[in-house]
Amino acid sequence: MEKISSVAGLKNAIQMLEVEQRIKGRELKEEVFLIYDSLKPINLLRSTIKELFSSQYASENISGSVMGAASGFLFKKLFIGSSANKFRKLIGNVLQFGMTNIIAQNSDQIKAFGQALFQHYLRKKEKNSKKHSERKDNN
Repeated sequence: MEKISSVAGLKNAIQMLEVEQRIKGRELKEEVFLIYDSLKPINLLRSTIKELFSSQYASENISGSVMGAASGFLFKKLFIGSSANKFRKLIGNVLQFGMTNIIAQNSDQIKAFGQALFQHYLRKKEKNSKKHSERKDNN
């Protein structure tokens, strides 16, 4: 800052510093409000959930776990059915737990296998529809 040599220059410098102080004070208040708002429990929960589902690893992990739990449950229902036998229920629970863990740990390979089967089915369906349309054209 320059040396101030007159009273008018001093008053002008004081006014400029007061304006700068007001601007910085508003900015500080806005930042404090943003911090206060971000620390509210609902906003903390919202941001945590958003981060959880936005990361690709977490969403793949969650989908694998859901797929494992659902298939384990279905496997147990298929094995036990409506049996009242306690030993069979125990075996069903063990199988459910095992299937859930196996599928959750290998969900990527299972998804890839499912996609390959689906693509194979689509190609086979396309070939059949082409053969069918060729037969119609020849008749």
